[in-house]
Amino acid sequence: MQFLEVVDSVKRVALRECHILAKNPMYWFSIVIFPIFIIFFFTSLMHEGMPSSLPAAVVDQDQTSTSRSLIRTLDAFQTVHVKYKFSNVAEARNAMQRGEIYAFYYIPEGTTADLMASRQPKVSFYYNSSFLLAGALLYRDMRTVSTLASAKVGAAKMQAMGLTMSQIEAILQPIKVETHPTQNPWLNYNYYLSTTIIPGCIMLFIFLVTAYSIGTELKFGTAKEWVAEAGGNMHIALIGKFIPQGILFMLVVGLYLFHLFVVLKFPHACHFWQIIPYGLLMVVASQAFGVLVFIIFPSLRMSMSICSLWAVLSFSVSGFAFPVEAMDSPIQALSWLFPLRHLFMIYQIEILNGADGWYCWPHYMVLILIIFIPAFLAGRLKRMMENYVYIP
Repeated sequence: MQFLEVVDSVKRVALRECHILAKNPMYWFSIVIFPIFIIFFFTSLMHEGMPSSLPAAVVDQDQTSTSRSLIRTLDAFQTVHVKYKFSNVAEARNAMQRGEIYAFYYIPEGTTADLMASRQPKVSFYYNSSFLLAGALLYRDMRTVSTLASAKVGAAKMQAMGLTMSQIEAILQPIKVETHPTQNPWLNYNYYLSTTIIPGCIMLFIFLVTAYSIGTELKFGTAKEWVAEAGGNMHIALIGKFIPQGILFMLVVGLYLFHLFVVLKFPHACHFWQIIPYGLLMVVASQAFGVLVFIIFPSLRMSMSICSLWAVLSFSVSGFAFPVEAMDSPIQALSWLFPLRHLFMIYQIEILNGADGWYCWPHYMVLILIIFIPAFLAGRLKRMMENYVYIP
């Protein structure tokens, strides 16, 4: 087939697909409206970077100036808001069970007296670990307050003994630790959550739309017409069909990248134009994966179910919440089959850390392999389109 004939065939199939897109509102919701909503929803949801003023409570049975100073210090933390003060632990526990607070701090009677007498008083803090992030942040701040209180009393005693502040600091903190978080020194949760959750959601829509658009050709009996429009060439049929969808998805992904790295100024150690291929690869690899799933499971319902399952599992296996290296060996091997895992690694290595693209070559190779596998199975897909009978 001559080059001009190929171009003409691709154009005919692409125009046919444009008519299908224009007539079916589901495509516009899945390709444009819902992904754009997700982009602005997640970035605005975490625009502060870190949760602040999480509701907590205190149970102060000591009622001394020291305990009140401890409570004021706790309330001064950015992530803690001492919303309630209860008289006993039972009331605080009930408030936590009702979901009114995430944690409470318990100061028993005699805490100040025991501190002054060096009898190691015990203070307790309870936090709801069902809310992983809120519980971890409140645990950190409550533990810090307890350490500061102990250090404050120790410093007062050593001052009374005539020691200088430099001597006191050397005793209380023999080793001074300096932390230097790289790439995300603000510890902004938005910077690493949005860059994985949003692409994962967009990829979910690409998977589903791809499987749906092929499956409906069988469902509505238009599969033979689709293949005939491409002159019987399944490669042309696939390229022409997914060019219009791909262009729309690329525009949405381009909006996502522009909004994150230009408008919101997410940290990136490379020029913006170097991020564009990342977005293009995301769209093309996701479309190819959707085609591959339909070839393996040639059923509209089954292919869309597998695509949904694979996309949801991608969030767990990508490594952004829990390191893949700490998972069991079979899960580590399985993670190579998830496109989001490779996009996450490319983002971490090349975009965020500014390393050379050579360090990402295994992940690029897997994504390119995913793109080209459907080309080798196009004959199987053609036979499906010409011979399979749709079963509801």
